[in-house]
Order: sequence, then C-alpha cells, then structure tokens
Amino acid sequence: MPAPSQPTASHAPSASDAGARQSPVTVMIVDDHEVVRRGIAEVVERTDGMTVVAEAGSVADGVRRAGLVRPQVLLVDLQLPDGTGIDLLTAVREQLPTARAIVLTSFDDDDALAAALEAGAAAYLLKSVRGAEITDVIRAVAAGRTLLDERTVARRRAGHEDPTEGLTPSELRVLDLIGEGLSNREIAERLGVAEKTVKNHITSLLAKMGLQRRTQVAAWVASRKHAGWRSEPGH
Repeated sequence: MPAPSQPTASHAPSASDAGARQSPVTVMIVDDHEVVRRGIAEVVERTDGMTVVAEAGSVADGVRRAGLVRPQVLLVDLQLPDGTGIDLLTAVREQLPTARAIVLTSFDDDDALAAALEAGAAAYLLKSVRGAEITDVIRAVAAGRTLLDERTVARRRAGHEDPTEGLTPSELRVLDLIGEGLSNREIAERLGVAEKTVKNHITSLLAKMGLQRRTQVAAWVASRKHAGWRSEPGH
C-alpha cells in the first residue's frame, strides 16, 4: 500500500513569508513646511499597513536620507529650498530604482505634471486633497499601480486651453493690473485712459475668458503666478 503523500513546502507558508506579507509600506515625506510634513505623517501613521520611516525638508537632505532608509514610497513636494522635487526624484532614482514616488504639491500646473512624469513619478496629488485620498494613492502606488501617464498629461493639456488667447494687448495689460490689485480708477491712471474705457476692457475680457466677476480674474492671475514653480523655491 503506498505511503500517504506528504504536503509540499509550498503548502506551508513560513513565518518569514507571513511577516513579509504583514510588513507595512515604508513612506518617506519630503516637504520644506514642517506643519504640512507633520500633518501628512500623522495621516500616514494612523493608517493600517503603512509607516513613515523618514522626513526631510530639502533636496540634499532628502537624497541623503532616502539612501539610508530606502523607502518603498516617496511623497515629495514639488518646490523645495534648494531645488525642486523633480531634482530629488532624479537623484533618488539612481540610488533606488525600485522606489515609487508621488508628487504632492499646491501647484495644479501641466508643465509640473509633465516634469513629474518624466522624473518617474507614479502619481501626482494636490495638497488640497483629503488625508484618506493620500493614503489610498500611497497604497495603490506601493502595489505597483501608476496613476500618472502620458495620456493623463495630454488629456489635461487638451482641456486647458489658454483663456487669454483672444484678448487684445490692452485687455492683457488690464488683466495684469487687476492681478496686481489695482482698482479701475488706478488702472485708468496707470494706462492714461478714462475709467469707462477700463470698465469696457474688463467687460470684454470677462466674456472672452468665460468669467463673470472681476474677483475671478484676480484669482486666475494669482494662480498663473503660482504656476511658476521652478523659479520660486521655498514657497
């Protein structure tokens, strides 16, 4: 009578295998604003299955610490005191080619999005997102998913045509001065025209840009100034 077959090793997971499955995702956060950094860290630490292994506030410190702790996922601010998050990702990728990266920034800018993709980021999040969304993306990226690709960049660019394209030179000048916080009377004095002319320019540019109020114009100009993320380190 043949002896009963014995279970193979593959049917009996070892303790080390079980431990590996239970190991938390290791996360490193790089942001020069300590309040932001600590807030994100607290959200991550409260989430099951992930832990923060390091924090940094600059490109140089981030590259050094990443080499020491070897995180699985990096959460990187786009704008840092000594460079950009793109600089950091490029340097870290040479040391840790398997590390996954998420760009977390306050800049909703297509050029930044394209740069993040080129540097190998797997996802791009605005700081305005809720904590649960951040941890959901960390989990997805750690599992190997890529939430940022060339189609995303192309689709965004296709839907983000320049709303000032049809403005006249005079309307563009008025647009800039509104962004500087000038009143209609001050704009008129600056340009040497009647205040009624300024109001006519504003009425026209609002219609062309698809806006309804002067305050929306000021907000739009402010958002474009912030979009220059490469030239304003530390903000």
